Amino acid sequence: MANEDKAAELRRSKRLALFFLLAAGAVFIVTAFLPRSLWTDGLKAVSEAAMVGALADWFAVTALFRTIPIPFISRHTNIIPRGKDRIAVNLASFVKEKFLDTDSLVTLIAKYDPAKMIGEWLAAPANAGLLGDYLVKMLSAALDMTDDARIRPFIKKAFDEALSNVDLSQSTGAILETLTANGRHQDLLDEAIAKLVAVLREPDSRELIADSIVHWLKTEHPRKEKVLPTSWLGEHGAELIASALDSSMRRIAQDPEHQLRHKIDASVHKLIQRLKTDPVFLARGEALREHIRNDVVLTSYVHGLWEQLRDWLKQDLVDNDSMLHAKVAAMGGWLGQELAQNPQLRDSLNERLQEAARAMAPDFALFLTRHIGDTVKNWDPQDLSRQIELQIGKDLQFIRINGTIVGGIIGLLLFACTQLTAALRAL
Repeated sequence: MANEDKAAELRRSKRLALFFLLAAGAVFIVTAFLPRSLWTDGLKAVSEAAMVGALADWFAVTALFRTIPIPFISRHTNIIPRGKDRIAVNLASFVKEKFLDTDSLVTLIAKYDPAKMIGEWLAAPANAGLLGDYLVKMLSAALDMTDDARIRPFIKKAFDEALSNVDLSQSTGAILETLTANGRHQDLLDEAIAKLVAVLREPDSRELIADSIVHWLKTEHPRKEKVLPTSWLGEHGAELIASALDSSMRRIAQDPEHQLRHKIDASVHKLIQRLKTDPVFLARGEALREHIRNDVVLTSYVHGLWEQLRDWLKQDLVDNDSMLHAKVAAMGGWLGQELAQNPQLRDSLNERLQEAARAMAPDFALFLTRHIGDTVKNWDPQDLSRQIELQIGKDLQFIRINGTIVGGIIGLLLFACTQLTAALRAL
């Protein structure tokens, strides 16, 4: 509901409460001029008590929002504007303790099974397409940002700063060490040998070797080629070379302790150590890093590649049949199906979410409660008071009305008790 509507309701409620007070006052005035009787005395007592109740509740309600200039009492009025900072702290603490504590968040995750909810949402084709729309918009905004001339120097500076902290030689050595750990490079050698043996067994490969032998004879030994059976030598030479290579490769593949394997191991380890410690390699890495940072031709080339990639991405994003949108939507649909059909995957994801909640909840709660507290503290006291009055003022005015009615009822009961006591004394 708009503030204007709430303000109108508040005015109507205030007028109604005032009407009840004025009605009680009118009854009191009228009964003061009437001849005394049981009924007039009763009405007067009821009106007196109703006015007391109405005025007391008016004071209580008004004191929340405004200063009432009564000596010794005014300091305890205007409660909400005066206590704005205390309200801010208490509100922030309430939100932190009741909504953002770690146990509450973990229990919430366990109760609602968010992995299942995400899976069901993504499984709907329309929602998968909606996910694609959101990610495409985000990517488009990111591309537009990189096109901003004010952003480009920052990106270049960030890239240079990141590159300046990288030792290319040592990093290459560390990467190569990781790639060759536990003999992974030997697996790669076995794969290469298998591929080479397969290639050597192809008729086209042997024909290529034979042609190369014939070409070599004609080029290097033209006179001998005229008297030698060139084609026969080429054909059988290719067969001999292919068979020899095939036999050698198979021996290497079948022998884990082959000499070639040990030589490769030694060469790789030596290269890794040189990349990490050799001043020559370290200097080359430094020179390469400076070349990447400062070479105009390389920078221009990379920038041109990026421009082409960015233009392609932007064009694809605006197309109705965007390939990126289709891929993202398809990925979202696939993920939804997997989550819907795989309870183990859902359980794992929920456990990860609970672990994340346990790790992040304290810091997140502290940040959010500080934000709430600081925001409320920075509000204008009168505006805060006005906003609270708009939200609950209507109900507070009914407290005034109820106070008038309850006061009148109490006045009637007290008057009845007085009359009953007097009657009993007269007996």
